[in-house]
Amino acid sequence: MSMDITFLGTGSAYPSPTRGASATVIRNEGECWLFDCGEGTQTQFMKSHLKAGRITKIFITHLHGDHFFGLPGLLCTVSLQSSSCPSKQHVDIYGPVGLRDFIWRTMELSHSELLFSYVVHELVPTPDQCPPEEFKELTRLNGDGGSSKEVQGRTIYLDPVENCYTLVNDEQLVMKAFRLFHRIPSFGFLVEEKQRTGKLNVQKLKDLGVQPGPVYGKLKNGITVVLESGITISPSDVLEDPIPGRKICILGDCSGVVGDEAVKLCFEADLLVHEATLDDSQVDKAIEHGHSTPRMAAEFAKLCKVKNLVLTHFSQRYKPAALVGEGDTDVTELKRQAEAVLAGQEVTLAEDFMTIDIPMKKQK
Repeated sequence: MSMDITFLGTGSAYPSPTRGASATVIRNEGECWLFDCGEGTQTQFMKSHLKAGRITKIFITHLHGDHFFGLPGLLCTVSLQSSSCPSKQHVDIYGPVGLRDFIWRTMELSHSELLFSYVVHELVPTPDQCPPEEFKELTRLNGDGGSSKEVQGRTIYLDPVENCYTLVNDEQLVMKAFRLFHRIPSFGFLVEEKQRTGKLNVQKLKDLGVQPGPVYGKLKNGITVVLESGITISPSDVLEDPIPGRKICILGDCSGVVGDEAVKLCFEADLLVHEATLDDSQVDKAIEHGHSTPRMAAEFAKLCKVKNLVLTHFSQRYKPAALVGEGDTDVTELKRQAEAVLAGQEVTLAEDFMTIDIPMKKQK
């Protein structure tokens, strides 16, 4: 199963000619899962190798404009592009409380009719995710009902036992949200494949007189079988060790995490995407505005023992390395600052349209 991650926007605050506003895509077997949708994301899609029409899930980390102002336009564009594809499946949208009302009102005020349905699932934040004076008890304000294309979604509360929010849990994937501290409530997202069944030891089965056929399928599916000879074979007798799944964690804007669940969920992640809005020399300013520096991101990555750290959400003062001119701030300094914490472990600076493959894990 192929899986990769593409950065459509790696800048903070607003889109610029050199960095788009926040938008990241995980592509899994042809489906696109979009994380944040800053202004101009639909244009970034058109410049990339990705197809916006393949979006099936959208995750919004928090309700600052540079992370979701592009959403109404993107939905409308996907609808226009879907006019020749009436079978377009619905889109699940996850984000903080208030997102459903925002989408409904923008669709209503602009008289926009979507050709596909969407489902908004709202995460209810906790007061400790932002300064007390910034926390608002948001509720759905409109009393007129939703769009004709909106299917009522879930209101998701913090699980008091797991200290996180379970968004998806199917045969292949677990997707969860965890709490971050920012100027307003912000979230991080975990995408984790479930472990895959190990390979059948075909030679061992043949030695037992079992030829390829339905019995193989039952054992592969975890079903114990009894042969005509009376021999009982359990799956553990003939299956190799399970193959662990891949794990990706994408954090929204933050100056830290809330609780210890984020570390548990991100532990040994194959890829951690973490913001680094300002360099280490501006740590006080970063924290004041609820953001991180490379050192802060790297310290979290080190705590979680992640395999690969990718920094993103740079202040627009940091031009992409290929475009740094005289007098510009060198973005590669952020890379050096993070790597100093990680004892030389390589850190990646995200750039617009960069794609990173996430290879399948091998059997241990």
